[in-house]
Amino acid sequence: MLKRTLPALALISLTLIQSGVAQTTPSTALPTTTVAVSEGQDLEIQSGGKAYKSYLAAPPMTTPAIRRPAIILLHSFQGLEPGYRDLVDEMAAAGYVTLALGWQTLETEPSDATVKALVEDGLKALALRPDVNSNAVGLTGFCAGGRYTMLLLPQIKAFKSGVAWYGFPEQGGTALKPQTPSALINDLTAPLLIIHGTKDQPSPVATIYSYAQKLDAANKPFKLSVYQGEPHGFLLAASKIAGTQASRDARRDMLNYFAETLK
Repeated sequence: MLKRTLPALALISLTLIQSGVAQTTPSTALPTTTVAVSEGQDLEIQSGGKAYKSYLAAPPMTTPAIRRPAIILLHSFQGLEPGYRDLVDEMAAAGYVTLALGWQTLETEPSDATVKALVEDGLKALALRPDVNSNAVGLTGFCAGGRYTMLLLPQIKAFKSGVAWYGFPEQGGTALKPQTPSALINDLTAPLLIIHGTKDQPSPVATIYSYAQKLDAANKPFKLSVYQGEPHGFLLAASKIAGTQASRDARRDMLNYFAETLK
């Protein structure tokens, strides 16, 4: 695995990961410090008078309750696939109360306003739990969920950081999606990790580089991890978490980023 950082850009950490290249540093697995996880649970999040089928996993409750960092996860345009549930379990094992919101429960392509309201109601649901530290909540999303991460992180100040997987920074300008994420860069205050592949066809990596340049010009804190040769959606394979080096490394990158920013 070859990693390269560009120190000349003060607020950019650009990491290029080449698939299939001999490792120059010792490989590490996903974080080895884990906690027990209560059995994940299907639940409904109420938003706009409607119920959204979602999934939550968390470390077991303690007495008195330990307040832990929390994460809201927004799945891809393919729905809340089994791999995302497994990822929620994995994140809970790393110590995060993690809520995957089923934003496509009622319609395939809801409006941005509908998704924003759902995310805000997801935050309210987490805040009611005695094991959640509401001052340490992150947002992550994949594909369309990656776009929502880029779009909502500047708007919802309750989030302390975000991780956007192969999102769409220039998508918008329609009735359902009136704004592009890049148009909201000046409102971004939380640090952002962007994860992308060089062979992403739905969201070409060139648009991500352009977005990164705009973030840097606006002096926004972010990190960009680019995976050489990886396509769109490389976290999963056949709806399950892919057993690839890129998938493992990107998940580790996300968890490490949240560990640093959700304090």
